[in-house]
Amino acid sequence: MEAQAQGEEFAVGCMLSIKTTLGEEFQGQVITFDRPSNLLVLQEGVKSGAGPKRNIRLLKANYIKEFSFLGQGEDPLDVNKCFLDLNTLQAREESAIRQAEADAERIGVGVTAEAQSLFDALSKTLPVRWDKTTIVVMNEVRVSSPYLPESVTGGTPAANERVRKVLEFEKKRLQSRNLGQ
Repeated sequence: MEAQAQGEEFAVGCMLSIKTTLGEEFQGQVITFDRPSNLLVLQEGVKSGAGPKRNIRLLKANYIKEFSFLGQGEDPLDVNKCFLDLNTLQAREESAIRQAEADAERIGVGVTAEAQSLFDALSKTLPVRWDKTTIVVMNEVRVSSPYLPESVTGGTPAANERVRKVLEFEKKRLQSRNLGQ
């Protein structure tokens, strides 16, 4: 839908019944409408008695097939009626930060794409981490550049052999993938 033509119908607080071009139907209250991006922000669950928890939906107006005006609701941005569970938000933030830090540790710095692929393959079945450009498996087996089975050192003979086999298999898989391109 064209943003300029629908701006008045998308006034803050109005209740809408919407059908999308993807066949979805739902009701929501307009929180805001951004003309430049043609983005409609809706709050669902206003009449469901869901208490302070509500769903917020962002929808490009071009995906609206049809809509009908259901009436004007209370101001959805009224500070006195807004509920934010700060403890839950803070816990989610801390969890996201921990996950981002864990993800960042899994990315080798100054290593080739092949080395990163080998690390990723090893990490599917074994605990691994980077020590600069060396892959450390199970905190005992070390795989140094050029990341060949012969580059495996340390650890028990069984652990050493397992890492070598994974490296050999992954090297063959990478070579066959490169030949297929």
